[in-house]
Amino acid sequence: MKLLLAEDTKDLNHALVTVLSMQHYDVDTAYDGEEALSLIRQNGYDGVILDIMMPKISGLEVLRDMRAHNITTPVLLLTAKSEVDDRVQGLDEGADDYLTKPFAMKELLARVRSLVRRGREYHAKELHCGDLTLNAENLELTSENTVRLSMKEFELMHLLIQNEGKEFSTKGLLEHVWSDEPDAGADTVWLYINFLRGKLGSISSSVVITGEAGGSFCLRQNGK
Repeated sequence: MKLLLAEDTKDLNHALVTVLSMQHYDVDTAYDGEEALSLIRQNGYDGVILDIMMPKISGLEVLRDMRAHNITTPVLLLTAKSEVDDRVQGLDEGADDYLTKPFAMKELLARVRSLVRRGREYHAKELHCGDLTLNAENLELTSENTVRLSMKEFELMHLLIQNEGKEFSTKGLLEHVWSDEPDAGADTVWLYINFLRGKLGSISSSVVITGEAGGSFCLRQNGK
C-alpha cells in the first residue's frame, strides 16, 4: 500500500514515516501543501494523510483541489483540538476521516487501516435502495443528484443499504462501523446519521433514515 504523508513538523513526519514503514506501507513525504499537491498529481496513492495547517497551501486547500479534479483517494486529516470548524469543513469537502493531535500511534495505524481497506472489502461496485445508488469505487451517493461521502459515511450507508428495513441500535452501529475506534460513542453515531440525512436531502432521495439520538436506526424507502 502506497501512502502520502504531508506533515510540516519534521520530527513528527519522521516518526510517522518510521511507524508506517514498519507496518510495510510505502510512504512518500511532503513538508508543505504545495509539495503534497505536486506529488498527488504525479502519483497514485492508496491513502493520503494531510495536516490541516501547512506552509504555502493548507491541507484543506490540497483536499479541495483533489476533489475538484476528481481524485477520490481516501484522505485522513490531522487536526489540532482547536480546529473544530476546519474538521467539519474538511469532512464536508470530501475528507474521509480525521485524527486530533496529539494522538497515539496505535490509533493512527487503526485509522490508516480503515482508510485503505475500502478497495479490498467492498466488492460490489454499486448497491441500490429505491431511487438511491451507492457507488463503492468513488464513494458517491446518487439519486436526482450526486454527492460524495466520507469513508465513515460510506461504511455506515453501505451497512444500512445492505440491511434495508433492519433496525440497528446505536451500540450495534458502533460495533459494525467504529469497531477500531474505542473513543467513538453515541454522539459519533448521531453526528454521522445527520451527515447522511443531510446528503440524502441534498440529492432529493425519497429514502430516509429513521430513528433518534441514542436509539435505533433503519434505512427505509419512501419513509415506509
